[in-house]
Amino acid sequence: MAAFALTACNNQAPQMDEKSQTAEEKASEMKIAYVEVDSIMSQYQFCKEYSQILQKKSQNIQNTINQKGQSLQAAAVKFQQDIQNNKYTQQQAEAVNAGLQKQQADLQALQQRLGNEFQAETDKFNEALRDSLQHFLAKYNKDKKYALILSKAGDNILYADKVYDITNDVITGLNKAYKPAAAAKEKKAEEKK
Repeated sequence: MAAFALTACNNQAPQMDEKSQTAEEKASEMKIAYVEVDSIMSQYQFCKEYSQILQKKSQNIQNTINQKGQSLQAAAVKFQQDIQNNKYTQQQAEAVNAGLQKQQADLQALQQRLGNEFQAETDKFNEALRDSLQHFLAKYNKDKKYALILSKAGDNILYADKVYDITNDVITGLNKAYKPAAAAKEKKAEEKK
């Protein structure tokens, strides 16, 4: 009986130890590639166009805030001069001061609102870029069969052999697939504002 149990255990042991491939074998067969994010940002037409849109929007926000801030500053200086020249009664001075404080609060609220809108627009761009890139890479990788495609930005990858760099293929494919009509509509919408 003991011999039968020992034989049965020995027959089952090799089946449990057998593996189709070891982790080392899989790693040696794994195809890896990387894409330079900086190159995509500077050479992908979508990024170039959207960067211009965001830059213009940022500049418009800055100009608006600066103009309103300068106007408020001039009103505050005038108020101080008028107080020194005794042009206001106590009640008038308090009313003007309250008006200036309200303008300051309104300016801060505007700055916050415009900042939030700009951040939402930036997030929308980043999401569209990520979707565009992931969609393209899914199609691209059907033939290439990479196990991993990494993004290389700055020094987040300490070493990468140029053999694994597919950046130019990706940029070419992205630009070929890009339909600039969406960005053109966005530009027109921005110009109307």
